[in-house]
Formats: sequence, C-alpha cells, structure tokens
Amino acid sequence: MFAGFMNYVDVRVNTIDSLLRRSAARTPNTIAVRFADRDWTYAQLDAAVTRTAARLAALDLEPGARVAAFGVNSDAYLIGFLGTVRAGLVHVPINFALKAGELTYLLDDSGASLVLVDPALRPTLDEVVGDVPVIPLRDADDSLLTSASSGAVPTLDVAVAPTDLAQLLYTSGTTSAPKGAMMTHQALVHEYVSSVIGLDFTADDAPLIAMPLYHSAGMHVFMLPYLSIGATVSLIEKPDVAEALRLIEERRIGSLFLAPTVWVPLANHPDLDTRDLSSLKKAQYGASIMPVTVLNRLRERYPDIGFYNCFGQSEIGPLATILRPEEHADRPASCGRPAFFVETRIVDGNGDDVPIGESGEICYRSPQLCSGYWNKPEATAEAFVDGWFHSGDLVTSDDQGYITVVDRIKDVINTGGVLVASREVEDAVYLHPAVAEVAVIGTPDEKWIEAVTAVVVLKDGESVSDADLIAFVKERIAPFKVPKSVAFVDELPRNQSGKLLKRELRANT
Repeated sequence: MFAGFMNYVDVRVNTIDSLLRRSAARTPNTIAVRFADRDWTYAQLDAAVTRTAARLAALDLEPGARVAAFGVNSDAYLIGFLGTVRAGLVHVPINFALKAGELTYLLDDSGASLVLVDPALRPTLDEVVGDVPVIPLRDADDSLLTSASSGAVPTLDVAVAPTDLAQLLYTSGTTSAPKGAMMTHQALVHEYVSSVIGLDFTADDAPLIAMPLYHSAGMHVFMLPYLSIGATVSLIEKPDVAEALRLIEERRIGSLFLAPTVWVPLANHPDLDTRDLSSLKKAQYGASIMPVTVLNRLRERYPDIGFYNCFGQSEIGPLATILRPEEHADRPASCGRPAFFVETRIVDGNGDDVPIGESGEICYRSPQLCSGYWNKPEATAEAFVDGWFHSGDLVTSDDQGYITVVDRIKDVINTGGVLVASREVEDAVYLHPAVAEVAVIGTPDEKWIEAVTAVVVLKDGESVSDADLIAFVKERIAPFKVPKSVAFVDELPRNQSGKLLKRELRANT
C-alpha cells in the first residue's frame, strides 16, 4: 500500500495516476510544479491529489462520471485533473473563452455531473449550469485548492483500470461542432512515452508551460510527460510574453512550448534586448501551422535553440509526428516523421495508398488513439475505417517518410474545378514584409464556384493595397492560386490554442 491506496485491479496496472505516484516515490522532495508564489514538491502534489480524489469520491458520483473543468492555468486546475482521474472519474476540459451557448453544448453533450470552475468565470457558468454541482478551483474557503492543501491524507478504495476513460478531449471545432474524443488512461500514457522520447525530455529541462492546460498539447505533450520523469515545471496563467521572458531568465528555463501565434510576437518583443535567454535550449511549436518564413526568422535569431515541430490532433492524444532540430535545415516546412507509438498511411479518396510525393489523407494506427467520439457512433464509424483512423489532414510524404501538411481536407479550395491548398497561398502572402498574419479561404463565386480569398492582418505601421499585394503574390505562385480578392482585418479568429477558425472566416467574409 502506498500514498493512501487500498486497492488496485492489477499489480501491473499503468494509469495516468500511477505515473505521479512513481515520481513521488522516486523524488519526493523535488519541486514538481511552481505557480505564482506556490511551490509543490512531488510528495506534496501527490498528497494534494489524494485529498482531492477523496473529496470527489465523497460526492457518490458513479464511476466514470464526467467532471467538467472551466478555468485558466493554475496549480488548482492541474490538481483538479489529477484528482479526477485518481478518483476514477472522467475529466472534461473546457475552453475558458467559451460563451454561454458554447458552454451549454459541452456540458450537455458530456453529461457533466460536476463542474470545477475559476471564480472569475463563475458568472458565465451560472448562466447555463442549472442544477449541476459546482466546486470553485481556488480563491474561496470551500475551494478545491483549500481542501487539497492540508489535512490528513485519506485512504482511497478506488480501482482504476488502464482501459477506463480518463478524459473527453473535445476537438477544437474549427470545421464543425466539437466532438468528444474518448481518451483512456492507456492511450494517454502511450502518448506521454512518445512525447518524452521524440522531444528529448529530461528531468533537468526546467520547462515553462504557458499554453492552456485545457488544451491537449499543454497538458498531455508537456505537463504530464514532464511530471512523469520528475522535472520541475513552471506554470503561468496565460502565454504572457513579457512574463515568459522574465521567467526564462530568472528560473533558467530550458524548454518552452508556444503556439506559432505566440512565437511571432515573442521574436519581436522589446524585452529580448535585455533578457538573458541563454538557458533556453529546446523550443517546441505546434497547435497550428508555423509559416516557413516566420520559422526561418526565428531560427536565424536563435541559432542555439533547437526547434521541434509537434503535429497531431486531439484524437491521438495529440502528438502524432515530430520534426527534430537537426531536421529543420533541409525540411523547414515538414512536420517530421511519426512519433514512437504512431504508424501512418497516406491514402486517396478510395482508401488506396498514394504514390510518394502526391497528396492524400494521413491515417493513423496507434495505441494513443481515442476509443471513438462520445455519443457519436456515426462520426466514430466514419473516422475509423478498415483499422485506421482518418485524420482529415491532407499531406504529402517523401521517400524518407517525412510528412508535410498541405491543408485540412475541408480547407482545400476548389476554384474552377482546380484544387488549391490554402497553406501554399498563405506562405506566398507571408513573404510580403507588411503582412503580420494571413488566412486563405474559398468564398462563393458565380464564375469560379470558390474564389481564392486572402484575409490579412498588417503589421503595426505598415500599409499595402489589395492590388499591390495580389501583384506581389502573382510573381511567386501559379496564376490560378493567386487570391482574387484581399480582405484586411484587425485580427483573425482563433481558438485559445491558436488554431485559425476558418469556418468563421468563411461565414463572415
């Protein structure tokens, strides 16, 4: 018996919870998590998780009941996740930027029996929560953080199997309503191993996590894999560039993951001239496509940092492929090769393998994959065909197995009967020095059916006309790919993980 546990299904069990227990046994006095002015050793974190699991178990929820989490990054949010899975319940992370209607959909679809919420978000939750019980995560006398922080460590009589559901990871909903990918303990543990191996994690990396923990990348590619190997993780509430740069210098941060939409302003931030970033050796990007022109500027400015491209999707935990630092020079546009536990195929519309160099849909076979979509058997059957998961991503592969993303299949533009990949057009637009961000979409057109349209955000203080920008692009790509029109906007719609919401652009452009 260890850390207040009475009962396990099998002495060979391997769950998310067992990873934390093993780290706490190996290095109990090592700091596991640093957030705000609080530090948690592995022993303290393990005890806090047990107290939280006991509090949740006392609510007499059914095994496998869903516990929604509606909050920004904090130590309380992490403890809430770990306590939920230790109690044999299913965690449902919710984007903290969602509004009432969107929040209602996720609570109803998941059938949540309990909500863990940040007090600052409570007014939004109160609009829709109904009779579902609510526990504040922090900043309240009855908060989860308060009960987790002190007191006796109770004994739990909870049996959790590797095949039990640990989380419903809702897809970002960039092209349709979100679907809850059913992630088991064993699927996520396999994904953690792929992350540790493929991203060269060590216990001495001193990582900083700034991206949202409700998103699968922040939690499952970085936080949990690093905790499983005994690293000290610094956590901040949001990806504040100035704060991240301060902590890199003060805490000698060695590993940093950011979405491309955060790497770009970081590269231009005035604090770079005064902050010592010499400790930073590993930089990971993902969650959306990094423009090659932007990536090359970053690599030139930070030659001593190894950049890793992390590509995948919620349904695979989410890490599927990795482009390592030494591979960037020859293939900066590639997302690399499959992770340790991932096998891939690239197929055409008939399910046949495409020749090397030709585009097709990338499909996965992996123990990291979800068990299907919650309450959506038709969508599950559509995604899992002949033993393979169909991703919806259009890619190419070279003769060494390196994969390059062409586009989401639903984002390919059919203009006059010719298919155009929006990413190729976007890369051409990004070459213009006045352009800060661009998204290319297809818009309805009587002549072309879909017209190639560029939606552009200009850099501060810069200007360019639509005609001049179109002429610039026309010099670089084939005429049929050139945008027929340009729309200038102040910002592009994105979710909190940095993914472009092209469906919103198509609806409003």
